[in-house]
Amino acid sequence: MSRIIAGAAGGLRLASVPGTATRPTTDRVKESLFARLDAWGMLADARVLDLFAGSGALGCEAASRGAAVVDLVERDRKAFTVCQANARTVNAGLPGDVVTPHRRAVMTYLENTDGPWDLVLADPPYPLGEAEVTAMLEQLTGRLGPGGVVVVERSSRSPEPAWPAAMQRLEQSTHGETVLWFGEESG
Repeated sequence: MSRIIAGAAGGLRLASVPGTATRPTTDRVKESLFARLDAWGMLADARVLDLFAGSGALGCEAASRGAAVVDLVERDRKAFTVCQANARTVNAGLPGDVVTPHRRAVMTYLENTDGPWDLVLADPPYPLGEAEVTAMLEQLTGRLGPGGVVVVERSSRSPEPAWPAAMQRLEQSTHGETVLWFGEESG
């Protein structure tokens, strides 16, 4: 079981996806990620997109910390059922329904949704190829709000994502087997 670390829903327990189909973000990585995002002022009233959401824990954490709108995108049926349950749990403790789960493939969702998003959290399965990660980043080009950030969580054995020409890396953060890549639109 994971939990909401801080914010209005801090301490709430979230359901986990049964089996090994997803790889949950550890509390240590979540703490580091959200400390950085809080320091940058990225969460207050933000429009957040959580791609490859798994249980939806990252998006739910963003909602707890003040995001105005959080969309969880997950294709897997079991994971989506957990996303729905976790969204209900977190929304019950917040004013209004902030978290909305969508059962769609990430690329299909991006092809049919415009944005803009202030923060995109992308935690693709480690086996997902680099070409697919690059295609996802290309779909996000031009769809971030002013100062918007994309965070890509990958294995520390994976190469840096191939950022599209319109995006650039801000920084990276390594936590054991996990690396977080932070990017933004250029210019």
